[in-house]
Amino acid sequence: MDNKEKQVLVTAISMILIFGGYSLYVYNNYISEDLNIINDFKFWGKAFLILIPVSIVAQIIIHIVFAIINKIVTNEDMPAITDERDKLIELKTIRISHWTFLFGFFLSMGSQAMGMQPWVMFLTLILSGFISAMVSEVARFYFYRKGF
Repeated sequence: MDNKEKQVLVTAISMILIFGGYSLYVYNNYISEDLNIINDFKFWGKAFLILIPVSIVAQIIIHIVFAIINKIVTNEDMPAITDERDKLIELKTIRISHWTFLFGFFLSMGSQAMGMQPWVMFLTLILSGFISAMVSEVARFYFYRKGF
């Protein structure tokens, strides 16, 4: 398996663990105690704004640990060079990710147009962000595997 493919798998697995762990934390500490909090816009704003830096810091730490472990196990440095193929794959995965998130955004706005509760919109937005990131990583893995 190529180093780029390993990085993609580490990113995908860590995203699942971070998002799942944060979701469980928020549910156990806030939602399970007071179910009425899901209708509070302030709660959703805080939950979403805290998720962003938590996931960024956790991703950075995980990638540093992965680079260290990879260096110890394989005695190879992580490639710092990106060629035109890498840039093309990046552009394709960004496009796929944006379209996926845009679909989720329209679903969340549609939920409000149909008169659903506000928490449905926030949950759909958060999930569409997570799903678009996962779709991006799966597409990136596919493109590296395909040799494109």
